[in-house]
Amino acid sequence: MSLATVRSCALAGVTALPVTVEVHLGGGLPGMAIVGLPQSAVRESKDRVKAAIRHAGLQFPKVKVIVNLAPADLPKRGGRFDLPIALGILIASGQLPETATAGLVVVGELGLGGELRAVEGSLSAARACRDAGDGLLVPTANLAEAVRCPEVRVCGFGTLADAVVALGREGALPFSTPLEQAVDDTEASAGASAGSAAFRVPDLADVVGQHAARRALEIAAAGGHNLLFCGPPGTGKSMLASRLPGILPPMDESEAGESASVASVSHAGFEPSTWGVRPFRAPHHTVSGIALVGGGSPPMPGEISLAHNGVLFLDELAEFKRPVLDVLREPLESGRIALSRAARQTEFPARFQLVAAMNPCPCGRYGDGTNACRCSLDVFTNYRGRLSGPFLDRIDLHVSLQREALPASALGLANEDDRDDVVPAESSATVRERVCIARHRQLARQGRANAHLASDELLRLARLQPAARACLEEASSALELSLRVVHRTLALARTIADLAGASEVAVAHATEAMGYRQRPVALPEARWDARAAASV
Repeated sequence: MSLATVRSCALAGVTALPVTVEVHLGGGLPGMAIVGLPQSAVRESKDRVKAAIRHAGLQFPKVKVIVNLAPADLPKRGGRFDLPIALGILIASGQLPETATAGLVVVGELGLGGELRAVEGSLSAARACRDAGDGLLVPTANLAEAVRCPEVRVCGFGTLADAVVALGREGALPFSTPLEQAVDDTEASAGASAGSAAFRVPDLADVVGQHAARRALEIAAAGGHNLLFCGPPGTGKSMLASRLPGILPPMDESEAGESASVASVSHAGFEPSTWGVRPFRAPHHTVSGIALVGGGSPPMPGEISLAHNGVLFLDELAEFKRPVLDVLREPLESGRIALSRAARQTEFPARFQLVAAMNPCPCGRYGDGTNACRCSLDVFTNYRGRLSGPFLDRIDLHVSLQREALPASALGLANEDDRDDVVPAESSATVRERVCIARHRQLARQGRANAHLASDELLRLARLQPAARACLEEASSALELSLRVVHRTLALARTIADLAGASEVAVAHATEAMGYRQRPVALPEARWDARAAASV
């Protein structure tokens, strides 16, 4: 047989697109040509394939070899096509049967010695195979990742020689590692690692005081709302934010698969031990817009996509450049980010929960009763001007923190005789139970968290008592709130009612929700008038 076809796949964002590898052996001078819009790494595969076939003890045909990667208008990149090209050559030259790869999608990079190396996006490939009803052949290094997709026949091999021996046998395709055993092994290791990771997640019991901020954190976790902490240094803003993953509900299989698929196509790759652990991303304030939302050539996921179904923490929020923050506005609404480039468009999921922390002013002392603020009005105005109104509208809870005078017993500095009287703060596990109950109510009612409801769904599902409706109408009119803010406040009130186990939004729920809509306060003008008068 002089013509063979092997099925493979290329990545477009987190989606695996089918690619057919066609191999033709024809007359002419010996050589190898690859067509079908291959990029540099794909064109270089001819040398890797030739060396790997010979090191496996097989014969590389001494004829003209033409490899076509179809469809021809889809860019092909990376070393994932090495193995399907090699198998196609062996089938076309008669060293493997024609049906060796029937019903299989093949991906894998070859080393010069014939070893198979891991490729990116094997979980995305497994999800595509599941939808199409195909099996998947991957390097052994990708096996633990690929079997995370249920109901997919996956086999893994360490070398080209092992794959050829297995594919050359008659009968059903043998699996080098049985799928059931692979799932059990990876689940055991992932469960142990997840347990150790959960143990390392900071506990909310470590936070001393700040009961109002703890309450806001619980509400944010229950409804998936965005949260901003504003207060002087040392009030616990970052400490509280780092505790959010520990009180969020556990991920279901769908969420875990989506997050793992994004990690699989990123530069860092997917670690099977992190399966089911909500991501927590905390980029530095010097991050660029492209690093935050994604981009490059080819487009790669950014921080907001790597935080999909998890938490994106922006510390020192006002130190971020305003254009960088404004690129978050659309993903915060849609839960996705579309990256358009001249050659192609790629879409990544970006349903993350934003938690931010900032000082009230550049010096951090405004509002601190023990220290006087040293910032001028211009400096303060420029500092606050980095946060645009539309961006702040998308943050549901605005919480101001102040220093609290705490007794020695609360700080752990009391004598042992006095420590018995100390009431310990609630742990993350205790708060998480209430959060899970509230989230379960939302999923049973509407199938998603309150923060993700569309406006028409919200008006239908968030039933208001007459007094609560009047309270919200009066507050929105007095504060001149936009329609977006009103809808987000209503969703916040619905979450507070869910935490209380109420079927309708009452006045107390609406009043508490309105209290969280207060933006970080501005410096009183009278202060600057007094300072100017004193300097005359």
